[in-house]
Amino acid sequence: MSLAARDITVGYDRKIISEHLDLEVPDGRFTAIIGPNACGKSTLLRALARLLKPKLGTVLLDGADIHGKPAKQVARRLGLLPQSSIAPDGIIVADLVARGRFPHQSLIRQWTAADEEAVVSAMAATGVTELSGELVDTLSGGQRQRVWVAMVLAQQTSIVLLDEPTTFLDIAHQIDLLELCVRLNREQGTTMVAVLHDLNQAARYADHLIVMKDGRIVARGNPGEVITAELIEDVFGLPCVIITDPVAGTPLIIPGRAAA
Repeated sequence: MSLAARDITVGYDRKIISEHLDLEVPDGRFTAIIGPNACGKSTLLRALARLLKPKLGTVLLDGADIHGKPAKQVARRLGLLPQSSIAPDGIIVADLVARGRFPHQSLIRQWTAADEEAVVSAMAATGVTELSGELVDTLSGGQRQRVWVAMVLAQQTSIVLLDEPTTFLDIAHQIDLLELCVRLNREQGTTMVAVLHDLNQAARYADHLIVMKDGRIVARGNPGEVITAELIEDVFGLPCVIITDPVAGTPLIIPGRAAA
C-alpha cells in the first residue's frame, strides 16, 4: 500500500480525537470516509495528508514516515483539497490553478509546456476554462470549489485526498465532480480518498468505504458489503431500509422516518 497509518493517535493540543487507528488506503481505488459529524473523518484525512502529525504512531507514504520526507517530494505524490481554502488577494483563476505545478518547479526546472498542458487540462476537466481570467474572489462558492479542485488536478499526483469536496456545489456539480473522481480513478489509476457526507453518493461512486464512529473505524470494505440497515442505525442513529439503486446497482439508503 502506498499510503497507510500504523497505530496512530491523533488530536489537537490536549484533545484526542482518535486512538490506535490502523488503516491501509487501497492503491488505485476510490475510497470514501463516512460517518456522523465530529467522528474524526477530517482529522484522519489531515493526518494522512501530513497536515497533522500523529501524537503516536506513523503515517507511511511509499513505506516511509511521511513526516520524514521533504514537503515537495510528498506534494509530487499526494494532492489535497482541504475543507476550506483561502486564495491570495487579486489572483485570477488561471494563476491559482497554475500553483498546482509548484511541486514540479525548481531553480533548474522552470515553467514548461508540460506545466501549461497540465493546467489547461485541469481547468477543462473541472469546467472552469471560461473563468480563467476572472478574479477568484468574485466567483460563487461553487465556482471557487471547482477552481480549487482544478489546482489539485494540475498537481498530477497519483494520490488525491479530498475533504468534503462537494461542499458549496449544487447537485449537478456534485455529480460532475464525483464522476470526475471516478474517471481519474479508472482511466488514470489515481488513488482517490474523499470525506463525504452523502451516504448514497459515497455508496454509488466509491468502491471502498471506511466508516467511522466516535473516533474509531467500525467498518471498511466494498459498499455492497458494508452498507446495511443495522450499520446505518448503529452509526447514524437512523432507521432505514436498504434497496438497490435502480441506476447504479449500488446500495441505496431510504430513511425510515417520514414527515407526519
